[in-house]
Amino acid sequence: MGREATCVARLGKQRSSGKALLETRELIFRGDFRVKVPYQAISAVAAKGKTLSVTWPEGTLALELGEGEAAKWAEKIRHPPSRLDKLGVKPETTVALVGALDPAFVEEVSGRAARVDRKLGAPVNVIFYAADRAADLERLAALKKHIVPNGAIWVVRRKGNTEVTESGVMAKGKAAGLVDVKVAAFSPTHTAEKFVIPVAQR
Repeated sequence: MGREATCVARLGKQRSSGKALLETRELIFRGDFRVKVPYQAISAVAAKGKTLSVTWPEGTLALELGEGEAAKWAEKIRHPPSRLDKLGVKPETTVALVGALDPAFVEEVSGRAARVDRKLGAPVNVIFYAADRAADLERLAALKKHIVPNGAIWVVRRKGNTEVTESGVMAKGKAAGLVDVKVAAFSPTHTAEKFVIPVAQR
């Protein structure tokens, strides 16, 4: 979720200044002591004044974040953004799915987007493209023609795939006249890079 703050933390008898990070799946504190609190393990979240407190099996971590910030962090922890939120899919979004994408994701996006195409046709807001082989990346230039000017292409690839690497995806996207603007954790096994048409060319 991308929030961070310099603060004072308390965990049991430990107290330290340091940095708190609100990540996608966990709350992290790094100071004289370090701790990671997975959201799924949290049993209670409270914001009182400047202090955020989270309780999980290892204890209660209290972070002095500042006025107003504690409540914002608590809300983020209670209601983390969904995968579709992170990928920019809204109820009015039109989507095209290309390649062998996870059936669970297909069902998920079909339940939210305004339209989901399994074949390329009229330009859409977002294309999700599963790239399993290096040769698949050659299609990016063609896919570019099927998004609206301010649309996006998400290239979805398996983590650890030595044939389709992050550097390889970035290079092919650039060669296709696209700009990479974001990387997202798509699933435990896959990651995704977002490409858009440069503003000057829209």
